[in-house]
Amino acid sequence: MNQQNITVDPKISMVEVVGQADRWLRMIEGAFDCDILVRGNEIRISGNKDEVERAAKLFKEMMVLIEKGHGLSDENIKVSINMVKEEQGLPSKVFSDVLLVHRGRSIMPKTPGQKAYVDAVRSNTITIAVGPAGTGKTYLAMAMAVQALSQKQVSRIILVRPAVEAGEKLGFLPGTLYEKVDPYLRPLYDALYEMMDPDKFRYLMDRGTVEVAPLAYMRGRTLNDSFIVLDEAQNTSPEQMKMFLTRLGFGSKAVVTGDVTQIDLPGGQVSGLVFVEKILKDIEGLTFIHFDARDVVRHKLVQQIVEAYKKIK
Repeated sequence: MNQQNITVDPKISMVEVVGQADRWLRMIEGAFDCDILVRGNEIRISGNKDEVERAAKLFKEMMVLIEKGHGLSDENIKVSINMVKEEQGLPSKVFSDVLLVHRGRSIMPKTPGQKAYVDAVRSNTITIAVGPAGTGKTYLAMAMAVQALSQKQVSRIILVRPAVEAGEKLGFLPGTLYEKVDPYLRPLYDALYEMMDPDKFRYLMDRGTVEVAPLAYMRGRTLNDSFIVLDEAQNTSPEQMKMFLTRLGFGSKAVVTGDVTQIDLPGGQVSGLVFVEKILKDIEGLTFIHFDARDVVRHKLVQQIVEAYKKIK
């Protein structure tokens, strides 16, 4: 029988550590094969040596997060438990990497995979992220774009999507060209509204500092000093992907995101996202990040749905 005692700083409320009605304490005790006893500001952990060490490490990480001002939740406690059990890194490193704070809400990585993605974007000129829905591929890329703009690392943000015709031809839809492509670009607008005030967003759009456009509008351009995000890249052709990647100018950074399980291209057409990894995987300054169900941060059912679809391949 092994035992470790952890003393919680008196400045930290024990409720912040164990949760309301000991909710998080029970979650942790159920996840690790050990007994946990709380007396005052002391946490006593006893049981199998490895399990005791893992549980102690988790409590210490939780206290680091609390001391840094990052509130705990059921979601990040569950992720933290998995990180410690699978030795995927330190929760305090993942959850303290705040990209933006808007209206009191922090935008940050929520899984080790997302943290690796954020680090890859920082250290590479082009990052290509592939993974299922709900893994934060586009959202985090846009947050990093807004952060880069606010820190004057770039002078503009360009957000791009292919306007794939899902059962309808754009030419037969009513309205102007902008009205026709708006449904394809709307998710990008919605995400930006969560990251900046509407008045500022409209001002930056009017100045051309922020541009949201269909992929076809990129042809013939050279994009200097820009943070460029290509979303839904699984719906590009190899020619469109080449066209996009060769728009990159000096002082620019590009992030390409997509889900190869949701290709809407006409039957038999090769996806540019699938093709690009075969030919560019060894280029320095360009990296690929692959997400899986563990990185899904939507409802837990989404993780189960992603896993179920993987099994039928």
